[in-house]
Amino acid sequence: MNSPLHFRTILYLSIFFLSSNIVLGSNCTHSCGNKLLPFPFGFSPGCPIQLNCTSNGQIVINKFPVQSVTSDTILINLLAQCTRPFSAIHNLFSSNYAPTSRNGILFQNCSYSQSSCLIPSTMIQTHFELLDCGKENMSCYSEPNSENNFIDLKNLSRTRCGSLFSAISVESNLNSSAVSLDVQVVQLWWWVHGHCKCSSNANCAKIVSPIDGKLGYRCQCFEGFIGDGFLAGSGCRKDYTTCNPSKYLSGKCGGTTRVGILVGGIVAGASLMVSVGLICCFIRRRLSFQNRSRRNRELCETTGITIPVYQYKEMEKATDFFSEKRRLGNGAYGTVYSGKLQNDNWVAIKRIRNRDTDSIEQFINEINLLSSVNHPNLVRLLGCSIENGEQILVYEFMPNGTLSQHLQREKGNGLPWPVRLTIAAETAQAIAYLHNALHPPIYHRDVKSSNILLDYNYKSKVADFGLSRLGMVESSHISTAPQGTPGYLDPQYHQNFQLSDKSDVYSFGVVLAEIITGLKAVDFARPQDEINLAALAIDRIGKGNLDKIIDPSIEPHMDAWTLSSVHKVAELAFRCLAFHRDMRPSMMEVAIELEQLRLRKWANSEDNITGSSEGSSISSTSDVSEKPLNLSIKKQEMDIKSIFLTEKVKDYSPVSVQDPWNSEQSSPPCSSLLNHIVK
Repeated sequence: MNSPLHFRTILYLSIFFLSSNIVLGSNCTHSCGNKLLPFPFGFSPGCPIQLNCTSNGQIVINKFPVQSVTSDTILINLLAQCTRPFSAIHNLFSSNYAPTSRNGILFQNCSYSQSSCLIPSTMIQTHFELLDCGKENMSCYSEPNSENNFIDLKNLSRTRCGSLFSAISVESNLNSSAVSLDVQVVQLWWWVHGHCKCSSNANCAKIVSPIDGKLGYRCQCFEGFIGDGFLAGSGCRKDYTTCNPSKYLSGKCGGTTRVGILVGGIVAGASLMVSVGLICCFIRRRLSFQNRSRRNRELCETTGITIPVYQYKEMEKATDFFSEKRRLGNGAYGTVYSGKLQNDNWVAIKRIRNRDTDSIEQFINEINLLSSVNHPNLVRLLGCSIENGEQILVYEFMPNGTLSQHLQREKGNGLPWPVRLTIAAETAQAIAYLHNALHPPIYHRDVKSSNILLDYNYKSKVADFGLSRLGMVESSHISTAPQGTPGYLDPQYHQNFQLSDKSDVYSFGVVLAEIITGLKAVDFARPQDEINLAALAIDRIGKGNLDKIIDPSIEPHMDAWTLSSVHKVAELAFRCLAFHRDMRPSMMEVAIELEQLRLRKWANSEDNITGSSEGSSISSTSDVSEKPLNLSIKKQEMDIKSIFLTEKVKDYSPVSVQDPWNSEQSSPPCSSLLNHIVK
């Protein structure tokens, strides 16, 4: 009687093991050392896209290291090499991946000249300055207008080049004019052959293979889901890490939620909880107040902080919990939000990102540095917060945005020339103060038009100056970490990886070119030889063709003084943009020259008024810039340098947070900070 049952058991077990062997036979190994790749990537023949894993746990495609793998791209490190065979480029093309049109491939000894390239030649020379293997024979190949967004291998072969040198990948920021360059990197798109077989909670992107013309696809999970998106892989599943209480109560976090039972339990214990809660709240508030006083007193005594210290909760409330609607922009060191304090004053709140939570001592040193800097053209630090692993700085609010926004017509209709010249002079004075009045000096490292803010009266305020390293010129100051912004970066930085005061001078020269032309520092919409504004300005100014690039909004109001001062500022910008640092003027010299231009305008106006009152004839204004200054103006010029270097600037002192726009108040003493908690 047991034999039929025994037979069926053996049959089921045989089928199970047979099916298991079939599945195991098609298994795909996804791990390489301690690195794990999602489907369809792997390192065994059963994987749809097979990559290679070296003995030391490095992922490679042929001999090229893989930098990263995302839901649509593979980034390959293509290090610069002078004698790499041209045939090596074929290894980047396969039936499942190929280079995108966002790459600029660099070859040498080519018999075919590419008419245009995605990467400006000036940037190529800058990034590969240290490698000397005949850059004059280098050619850049790209297909920015490719119909299928891939580089055509057949067109690539027609170049008949001798060797494959390197590559530069370009990524554009859709929300701004900024671009990102990945040097010595190739960007590949990948796909899986066949028709879409994606999870129901995933998008399917169809792709025609540029290699064999076959149809392929990629899968990507919807927002709120995680996984590889493929039916053959892990598919898509809800991301419960983003589940909040409201979603939980509405049942959107999976499972069944009995809201009635939950509410009933809350009501049943409400009376007990309220009475106990009131008692605990009273005790906790009393203890909290005592702890606040003690901690604030200890913080002020031990760290020397003289500015208000806020609770993290107050920063959340001021910014509507760091809402995107309050976001003013992303700086080099963090995200800036507009915030409204409890006294109804508006401030700018910078939330520092990517900082080590153990670097509190370094952050406090930066706070003391920022609060000690005293200049009317530097953004003032009004407070800080050091809680919950967050590092937050509170600055005065700049209602008129940045100089870049005005030059690009994102705010207003452009600025008149006298206002532009005043902004340039004030900015130069602030940077000269950082270089010369502080010991050790501070190098800004990221001077650009978007870091020059404007207050209610369009007065210049330089931002992001205190979060740079203190200025040092020793060899220990060398760093290969990315510094600065493309278009503003000192070209000699790529020779010795060292920034100095003359690096700020170069960046300020680019800002002067922006002020004169109204053009962006880097704009790929311009012709190839005009993408980099610094190179464009040097070429036009050097050839005497400045009039061709002057901002058209200045021309209708171009009197003799304006024309003369524009040309003098252009000559100053030309000197600031010199390739060799020793050929550039110091920031103090730049500030003095710009201030002298402003004084000449005042002297001319004073002469005109005097001439009119005496009934004398007024001479032509065509030679305004060549007139000698009167004695009072000359005396002011002699005092310019001493004004820049003093910390006791007239009508300026640190202000209290209670009224950040009232320049008559003084900074509150440490004892007034006892109402703030530092947890």
